[in-house]
Amino acid sequence: MRHTKVFWLLFGLALVPARSQAGTILITEQEAKLPNGHFGAISRGITRGPSVELVEPAEMTHSPIHFQVRFQAFGGNKINLETLRVTYLKSPEIDLMPRLTRFTQRSGIDIPDAEIPPGEHSFRIEVSDSEGRTRSSVLVFKVAP
Repeated sequence: MRHTKVFWLLFGLALVPARSQAGTILITEQEAKLPNGHFGAISRGITRGPSVELVEPAEMTHSPIHFQVRFQAFGGNKINLETLRVTYLKSPEIDLMPRLTRFTQRSGIDIPDAEIPPGEHSFRIEVSDSEGRTRSSVLVFKVAP
């Protein structure tokens, strides 16, 4: 009797479809379908604030992708991670910090296996250095279908 129950339990589990997700979810399908949000004003003047740079793959890739953003402070200052804000620019805007915290360090954000749906995605990244100089950048990239 016990072997029969175990057999049916294993047989039932075999019928449950496996999820094809292999990485860390950065953006869900539902979030990607939301209407695009407003970028807001981005200053283009000279600033001594940190630089924010998206490290893009050589070619448009499929998800999961290696999602990397580099930060660089100047003049001997350090990046202040307590000021880091990453927002997915949809309506309503989506705070990505709870998903990114374990992948952040002073040099940037590094997610080796970010799950992102196909399409064009826009993020606002804001970070300050140890002197309080802030940089706000909008980064846009595409993921192939």
